[in-house]
Amino acid sequence: MKLIIAMIKPHNLPSTKQALFDADIRKMTVTNVMGCGQQGGYSETYRGVAHEINLVKKVRLEIAVNDEFEDKTIKAIIKGAKTGRIGDGKIFVLDLPRCIRIRTEEEGKAAIG
Repeated sequence: MKLIIAMIKPHNLPSTKQALFDADIRKMTVTNVMGCGQQGGYSETYRGVAHEINLVKKVRLEIAVNDEFEDKTIKAIIKGAKTGRIGDGKIFVLDLPRCIRIRTEEEGKAAIG
């Protein structure tokens, strides 16, 4: 089992969700987050005063998948989120040693579904 975490641009969320749905991946957690990476932020002027914005709005997707869905999930995220410009995001893949469905107390592959 794997936990796939992706940081993407907020405006790429609809296309990424659609790519995941097209790949039959429908279970995910979505969180609004802020952070900075290679792009380092940007400058913005408000009422004549320049402000340095170094934390950029992003969306964090967390998707727990069984091993056979790992590559399929990664390809779908890339398909939906890639623009080819700086700031497209990152994907992290972590081992998921245990998963438990609270309602039924199922564990492992059955709990992920």
